[in-house]
Amino acid sequence: MRADDLPVTATPGDPSPPPGLVVVGHFDQGPGYGANRPLGSDSWLFTWTTGGQGRLRQGATEVRADPGDLVVLAPGVPHRYTTEPAARHWRFWWAHCQARPTWTPWLRPYDTGDGVYVVAPVPPALHERVEAAFRRMRADARWAGLGQPAVTAHADHEIAVAHGTAARELALGALEEAVLLTTASARPPTSESGVDDRVRRAQELIAADPGAPHTVRSLAGEVALSASRFAHLFTEQVGQSPMRALREARLRHAARLLEGTGLSVERVAAASGFASPFHFTRVFRARYGMPPGAYRDGMHGTMTP
Repeated sequence: MRADDLPVTATPGDPSPPPGLVVVGHFDQGPGYGANRPLGSDSWLFTWTTGGQGRLRQGATEVRADPGDLVVLAPGVPHRYTTEPAARHWRFWWAHCQARPTWTPWLRPYDTGDGVYVVAPVPPALHERVEAAFRRMRADARWAGLGQPAVTAHADHEIAVAHGTAARELALGALEEAVLLTTASARPPTSESGVDDRVRRAQELIAADPGAPHTVRSLAGEVALSASRFAHLFTEQVGQSPMRALREARLRHAARLLEGTGLSVERVAAASGFASPFHFTRVFRARYGMPPGAYRDGMHGTMTP
């Protein structure tokens, strides 16, 4: 489907897809390319730049899109976007849709004002996977329910519109992967808590996999600090030692496993990083006031049919 074939919208200027549709495409535009919507878009706009540079302005906020940047524009605010004047081209994926409510907290740390979210910098190791998610999104949007969605069968400039419910949900799932990968791996421009970036990175590593065999030395190595300097900085800024923070994260993880799975106490202990079920039971009781089995029984007893 060509852009000219899209349904019209009430928004003057360059039309955007009407609310409810999921539309995705890939452009490689030279100097002079641009779109202008004086009343904004009727849906969210997601852009993932893979080459060159773009410039996006919404309200009073103006940003540049470099390769590896996810720039998101919320609906209803006047915006325009162009190939960066000094750039030779702008190659990017784009998608118009209604954002799922669960995406809002992922995007919030990257809010730059006026409904503009700049998710950057995304680690280069993830760029290929994010682009693959957009390619899959386009293939899924075209799926009619027969056979395998063809990821590479269409010309790179073609636009896909998801009409059916299954195609729409599959396409949104692919976009959700791109949003989650980028927002979870990029670092917001500022740390609202004032915590040192290296300490915050260590906290993220612990939260991502509390059951991993983390040590002060391994965490310090991940943030390029000596073990002693890292332990001092972490304790100073967080108010507890790295190993205490790790134990608390492991206990929270274990509690979630007890609440939501039927794993044995021994397997919960192992999955949460505890060396032995006996040690796990002892520290769990100290933290929650009851042994793991009683905690699980109590949680199940509060559930209603």
